[in-house]
Amino acid sequence: MSVFAGERDRRLGRVVALVAVLLTLLILPTSVTGSGVALPHIGLDTQASLDALQWVVHAYNLTFASFMLACGSLADLIGRRRMFTMGAVLFTAASAVSAMATGILLLDLARGMAGIGAAALLTSGSSIMATTFTGAARVRVFAAVGIVTGAGLALGAMAAGALADSFGWRSFYGSHALLMLLVLLAIPFLRESRGESAAMVDWLGTATFVGSLFLPMLGMVEGPQWGWANPGVLGLLAGSVLLMVVFVLVERRSRHPMLDLKLLRNTRLMALCLIPVVVTFAFVILLPLLPNYLLVVNNSTSKAAGTTMLLMTLPILVTPLLAGKLIKWGLSTRAVFAISLACLTAGVAWLALALQPGIAAGALAGPLITLGIGLGLNFGLVDGAVLTVVAPEATGTAAGFLNTLRLGSEAVVIAAAGTALVNLLQTRLNDGLARFPAYRGTTENLANSVNAGDLVGPLSTLPGEQRPRFFGFVTEGFTDAWHAVLWTSAGICAALSVAICVMLAEPRRAPASAPGRQVAPGR
Repeated sequence: MSVFAGERDRRLGRVVALVAVLLTLLILPTSVTGSGVALPHIGLDTQASLDALQWVVHAYNLTFASFMLACGSLADLIGRRRMFTMGAVLFTAASAVSAMATGILLLDLARGMAGIGAAALLTSGSSIMATTFTGAARVRVFAAVGIVTGAGLALGAMAAGALADSFGWRSFYGSHALLMLLVLLAIPFLRESRGESAAMVDWLGTATFVGSLFLPMLGMVEGPQWGWANPGVLGLLAGSVLLMVVFVLVERRSRHPMLDLKLLRNTRLMALCLIPVVVTFAFVILLPLLPNYLLVVNNSTSKAAGTTMLLMTLPILVTPLLAGKLIKWGLSTRAVFAISLACLTAGVAWLALALQPGIAAGALAGPLITLGIGLGLNFGLVDGAVLTVVAPEATGTAAGFLNTLRLGSEAVVIAAAGTALVNLLQTRLNDGLARFPAYRGTTENLANSVNAGDLVGPLSTLPGEQRPRFFGFVTEGFTDAWHAVLWTSAGICAALSVAICVMLAEPRRAPASAPGRQVAPGR
């Protein structure tokens, strides 16, 4: 009887672990896609400056990216369940503080702490799944992980918009805290495990890496406010370069480096790790920024803007299955990647052609769905391919490097794109704002407000008869800024896509080692 009871307990533990981790992986991506939609509400409530407001998004992305490898190492040292618990407590507390914050500084700090908790949850949660399930069950579990993560990306913007419009922006972060309480209740059912050869955490490498990401982001956010020739901005950018050099030197001499620099010599690994960078330029930058464009030029509600974003994110739920089918039908993984990259590049170029003031959701459907298909075709497939191009003992480091580059590029490029939009719009406003002497604000303040999704405030300062012309002037300038950013992104995506396809070409000496011949469908 005790044998059957023991088996029931183990089965229950596996089910509870699966539900807890999947719920966690549903919540984490919503902070990426949902925070951008909530920003206009936060700005109106807190009256924060744009640079301070932007850190609601940037702080989470930065700490999430920067602490991935450190949290992975720490989980191996102290135990995956213990690390998962610490991450869950931190993320829950930070979300609760975010929901109650009355000032933008406290909110920014809370989002940064939530990012650290998210890094701990993601790394330890994946390890818990890998040690709890084996064989075919593990394959099914990680397929579910991909689907649930995609669902979080897909639903985050809509959920944030609906909650912010109906109950206020605080309800978005409060819902995170409430859902994470369910995860905390499940922790006693999780089984503890540690790495077989856990190495010490590379704290010096982590510190220099975090700094090398933080300084350029701060410089890009403050550049439009301080001026690009300001010594402070130049110092931040120079400091970033210096810290990256120090990081490389530290990693070369460390016995347990955060990143094994030898991996950078693996051409095919680097090609695979560049695919998420293309995703960042084509897809991820739109998640926090495009809703604000729709709020301004279409007078959309946050809920409507978030719902429109579903056109881009919902395909992620089904296209990974299509990628598996294409490989099963004989298409190589490299070919699937090529199709994915072509969709991403074409989608962002198509969006640049289509975007205009007053654009309807139907006109956005084509480019946004194309972008969703492009991401979905490589979603999860990249992670599986990375494991086939390195030695077995290096798979953990390779996967960590992939995720660090993925999240790090997201953090930096989102900051750069937001800054570019402000600068370009400010330049356009300088050429014509004098035609509206009734507007007493500066071009800097107007550009900041518009890029944060608020044109209602500036319009309210003008006489009623001038508002239509002012609205047209600003929205045309904002659209021109978006066109410049989108075309630049399309060019970068095209160049990177060509380089990736060349780098992934099968070596003549050992064609059987190509990713397309080793990665099983769906892995």
